[in-house]
Amino acid sequence: MASDLTVAEVGEFPLIERLAARLGPARADVVVGIGDDVAVLAITPDRYLLATCDVQVAGVHFLLHACDPYRLGRKVAAINLSDIAAVGGRPTHFLVSLALPADTPVSFVEALYDGISEEATRYGADVVGGNVSRSSCLMVDLTLLGEVEPRRLLRRDGARSGDLILVTGRVGASAAGLALLLDPSLQVDRADRESVLAAHQTPTPRLGEAAAIAGVGAATAMIDVSDGLAADLGHICDASGVGARLRADALPIDDATRRVARAAGKDPLEWGLAGGEDYELLFTVPPDAVDAVRSAVLQSTGTPVSVVGEILPASAGRTLVLPDGRRVPLGARGWKHF
Repeated sequence: MASDLTVAEVGEFPLIERLAARLGPARADVVVGIGDDVAVLAITPDRYLLATCDVQVAGVHFLLHACDPYRLGRKVAAINLSDIAAVGGRPTHFLVSLALPADTPVSFVEALYDGISEEATRYGADVVGGNVSRSSCLMVDLTLLGEVEPRRLLRRDGARSGDLILVTGRVGASAAGLALLLDPSLQVDRADRESVLAAHQTPTPRLGEAAAIAGVGAATAMIDVSDGLAADLGHICDASGVGARLRADALPIDDATRRVARAAGKDPLEWGLAGGEDYELLFTVPPDAVDAVRSAVLQSTGTPVSVVGEILPASAGRTLVLPDGRRVPLGARGWKHF
C-alpha cells in the first residue's frame, strides 16, 4: 500500500535518505555519493570527477519582482561553484537547464546567461550544454562538473573531537541583504545597503580560499555555508559522528549586518547562525594547524578566517555559548525546503 505521507511531513533530508535506500549499492567508482552536495567519482588513480547540481525556483529561491537577471545568473553559478570549493576542487564545465513561462522576455534569458557565463569564466569554467523547457514557473537548474586530486579532497566526515571550527569571511550578511529586498524602506545608509545586497545577490564562491586550505593539508572536514552556519555544522557533525560547541561572540558578523538587523528589529546572531546563503567555508582543523591555515588563506586571498568553536565527542551534543557565558542547545536552525 502506498504511503500517505507528504514530502512536507517527511522533510528534505529524510526524503533523500528514503530515495537513496531505494537505489541499491553504488558502483565501485563512487567515492562520495547521495547525501552530500557533491558526488565524487574515481576516474583515474590520480583524478576524481566532481558533479553537483542545484535548482533555483522563482518565488522560492528568488523574487522575480526584485530580480536582476544578470545578477541572478551570477548567483546561481556561484552556488554551484561554492559546492565545488567545499570539497577543495576546481570547476570545469556547466550544464544549464531552464524551465520558462512562455511570456518570459528573451532579454531576461540573455542577461541570465551573461551572468552565468561571466561567473563561470571568472573561475575557469565554461558552459557546454543544457536544456530549455516550457513551464508555468521559472526555474534555473545548473549542473557543474569539476575535478580534484584525491589527496586534496575534503569531505564532511573527517572532523574529530578536539578539532577547532573555522569559517571564512563573514556570516549573516546575505540574510541582511534579503531583509532589504523584502523591505526596501528600511533606514540604512548607502554603504551598508550596497554591502549586504551584494552579499545576497552576488556571493563570492571561496575557490581560492578552498585551494589554500586544501594546500596546507591539515583540514579534517569542510562544507559551504548554504543552509546556515548552524545547520551546515550539523551536517559535519552528523557525517563525522561528533558534537560541537559554538561561541556566539566569535561569529564574524560585520557591522553593516548588525546595523541592518537593528533597523529591521532582528537579532544579528540569528542571521549569523541561520540566515543561510553566505557561501563561506566552514571547516575543522586540529589546533596545532590553525595558524598555518589562517595564514595561508589570508596571504593568498586576503580573506580572514575566524575560529568560532570546537568539535566535541558526540555525547556532548551541540551547544551555543552566548556572550554572557550561558550555554544553550544549538538547535535545528537554517533553511529547510519542507
